[in-house]
Amino acid sequence: MPTLDDGTVMLEPDMMVAAHLVPADHRWIVLPDGQVAMYGVSPVDGAQRCRLEHRLACPRQELPDLWQWLTTLREENARRSERLPDPPSPREPDEGLPEVG
Repeated sequence: MPTLDDGTVMLEPDMMVAAHLVPADHRWIVLPDGQVAMYGVSPVDGAQRCRLEHRLACPRQELPDLWQWLTTLREENARRSERLPDPPSPREPDEGLPEVG
């Protein structure tokens, strides 16, 4: 689809997503003239819908790092878990108690 800056972007066909579910720099709104524009407003109006770039939904494309702060947190948690001692093995259920899951 044509963008305001004379570029183009491939959008997922026939899909409108609640804008708060999409990272700010990946939200696209369709303008009355048929062009699309980045909708980077944050926080988002709860009723706002946006289009999603095809590359975010395409299984053959590598997914970009959408939330750098979350990726950093996950990496730090992985490092922390490597430094922790092995967790104790699960206990056997007590005799007479039913197995619940």
